[in-house]
Amino acid sequence: MFKNDAVISVVDDDESVRKSLQRLLRSMGYAVRTYSCALDFLHQGALHDHGCVIMDVRMPEMNGLDLQKRLSDCGVSLPVIFITAYEDPGVRAQAMQAGAVAFLQKPFSDGLLIDSIKSAFNYNSQQTGASIGLDIGPKNMSGG
Repeated sequence: MFKNDAVISVVDDDESVRKSLQRLLRSMGYAVRTYSCALDFLHQGALHDHGCVIMDVRMPEMNGLDLQKRLSDCGVSLPVIFITAYEDPGVRAQAMQAGAVAFLQKPFSDGLLIDSIKSAFNYNSQQTGASIGLDIGPKNMSGG
């Protein structure tokens, strides 16, 4: 479909989610790195070579919101796309207020994810410092 040289990182403790997203994104020409936890992602080094990170909200040791805050505190301006199986309006609001590009509730369509990634890369290229703010909850989702 389209190709981008930036790396997309997937941080999720569910191996099946990591593998599924990796397959999808690689089939679309993206370079993908996967991590089973937030700490592995943080310790891998060169965070600035990533185009965006897709991360689960609920993970052991360090959750997605804590990882988002840690990145921000370290001065890493990396667009974040949250994915979650649990509807929690408070968590959704916190993630979006902290600058998440998108917040997708599982299951989500491939199209919504790809649109979110495009927004993340657009955010990166504009460097506006403001989030695009795709807030995709169950009431907004299309099938697929």
